[in-house]
Amino acid sequence: MDTSITAFSEWSVLQAGFLGTPAWIWVTFLLIVAALLVFDLGVLHKDDKEIGVRESLLLSAGYITVALIFGAWVWWYMGAENGIAYFTGFLIEKSLSMDNIFVIALIFGFFAIPRKYQHRVLFWGILGVIVLRAIMIGLGATLVTQFSWILYLFGAFLIVTGIKMWFAVDQEPDIAHNPLLNFLKRHMRVTKHLHGHDFWVRERDPASGKLVRAATPLFLALILIECADVVFAVDSVPAIFAITTDPFIVYTSNIFAVLGLRALYFALAAMIHRFHYLKYALSLVLVFIGAKIFLVGIIGKIPAGVSLGVTVGLIAGGVLFSLWKTRGDDDGHAEHAEKALPR
Repeated sequence: MDTSITAFSEWSVLQAGFLGTPAWIWVTFLLIVAALLVFDLGVLHKDDKEIGVRESLLLSAGYITVALIFGAWVWWYMGAENGIAYFTGFLIEKSLSMDNIFVIALIFGFFAIPRKYQHRVLFWGILGVIVLRAIMIGLGATLVTQFSWILYLFGAFLIVTGIKMWFAVDQEPDIAHNPLLNFLKRHMRVTKHLHGHDFWVRERDPASGKLVRAATPLFLALILIECADVVFAVDSVPAIFAITTDPFIVYTSNIFAVLGLRALYFALAAMIHRFHYLKYALSLVLVFIGAKIFLVGIIGKIPAGVSLGVTVGLIAGGVLFSLWKTRGDDDGHAEHAEKALPR
């Protein structure tokens, strides 16, 4: 009798809602992500090694397959509207993060991080993404629940961001004069050279002769990549909230998109220039999603399928146009690609 009551109590806890979704669904999702990360670092990449294009594509295909299967389950269990919202959010986050790959390549190039250590930085960066996105999405969900008008602020922000992105396509971040990097260098002890794959080491202080703890350039690269992800999340999170206010759909589509894209980094970094015109398409996507919020009061709610179709059409058009316009550019960017992916 006691055993039955205990089992029933445990099932009741798992059935209890967390941010509108049963706890057991959240637990299942987190277990899937944990299993993927353990398999990635603990089995496939437990030793430092360079990741080639073929391995990068296979690893990314694995992540994408899991994401699509999970999305199909969401569609079956939570309904077609939630399923479409998940796939739309996944596609938007995946596409917006393409620009993040370019920034990551610049950061690795600036610190001259060898290829064999880059996966380690990206892997630990993913753990930061999981936590930071949870905080941002939880805060966003709370704001939307308490103040429904906040969605209009999101919409206006997306429209402004899309317009700014259109006119800032050719701008590159100046890492050498990054305020955060300069702050870290002023307030932290940082080694001049890498020490293998270590983020922290103990070295002898020239003044006192004592062993002191110091960060390595690998750690600085990790911090800058984490901060870059936060900056990009400021665009992508409101974009997905404009599609659905369900925190579970927003969070899961975000995390699966980031997982797969980090895996795809090694295949895309050397050819990111081929997607130059994709940024124009992404700017239009942001403007469309932002405008959709304001159109609800005029023409009614735009069907989820229409939003997905427009998003797919714009992104696919941006990719195809980019590949067509940059055909034959590989030779001219070969040297740049080598600098972005130092050996």
